[in-house]
Amino acid sequence: MILPDQRWSESQRRWRQADEWGFDHAWTYDHLGWRDLVDGPWFDSMATLTAAATVTSRIRLGTLVASPNFRHPAAFARQVTALDDVCGGRLLLGLGAGGIGFDAAVLGGETLPPRQRVDRFGEFTELLDLVLREDGTTWRGDWFAAVDARNNPGCVQLPRVPFVVAANGPRSMKLVARFGQGWVTTGSGGDDLDSWWDGVGELCARLDKTLAAAGRDPVTLDRYLSLDSAPEFSLRSAQFFADQVERAAALGFTDVVTHWPRASSWYAGDEEVLVDVATRLLPELRRG
Repeated sequence: MILPDQRWSESQRRWRQADEWGFDHAWTYDHLGWRDLVDGPWFDSMATLTAAATVTSRIRLGTLVASPNFRHPAAFARQVTALDDVCGGRLLLGLGAGGIGFDAAVLGGETLPPRQRVDRFGEFTELLDLVLREDGTTWRGDWFAAVDARNNPGCVQLPRVPFVVAANGPRSMKLVARFGQGWVTTGSGGDDLDSWWDGVGELCARLDKTLAAAGRDPVTLDRYLSLDSAPEFSLRSAQFFADQVERAAALGFTDVVTHWPRASSWYAGDEEVLVDVATRLLPELRRG
């Protein structure tokens, strides 16, 4: 995860390096502002990923996660189609319900309770799916409307870019089963590392039940875990990162996401640990 908090003249080095190191995917946050970093530099996710597409060649690029807080599916579909074209079909589209922070307040709208945010998310995901797959979508729901929304020429990836759906609750997990090519979770809290992992295990069990009820083959779904939602930063050492990857794999996760270490504040750490993980540990994990 590379936060969009640096000017491109500085941050492009990270995207190039992630590609050269051989990581499978690189992500950025899709916010108008995030937590206390809202007072510092912050850049648009789609523009950042478009720029990243021009300096990389193989790594998959994604949003973690885009939400309805400030996006309309018909307009967003055009951005998604363009980005998938620029990156040559390497886009992964992380989608979530949206939180109650800066993104929810900056446009002057009301802060929605959890049930309404999930209602809106369901419509957002369904309409975005339609517009990306079909040309000339007309839709009217409780939250969004579209009239003859076009998708020509469509995504490079067919029938559309893969959706990686963020979900912890039962209703959001139904969206994973219906629309997702991937599931991503940040876990469900926990005051210490072991209790956080216990919560992650409970979410995995919940997802398995949801997939079974929907008749969905679990093998068709990639599973992503954001390691740094735990009480301890995953890149505090290379060995600690390896241990966390092993625990994730034991729960059935196909992929993990960590954050590029920052100098201070959120995800503060030593960039040399990331270098060690990338140059020594990553090849070992691939062989294993």
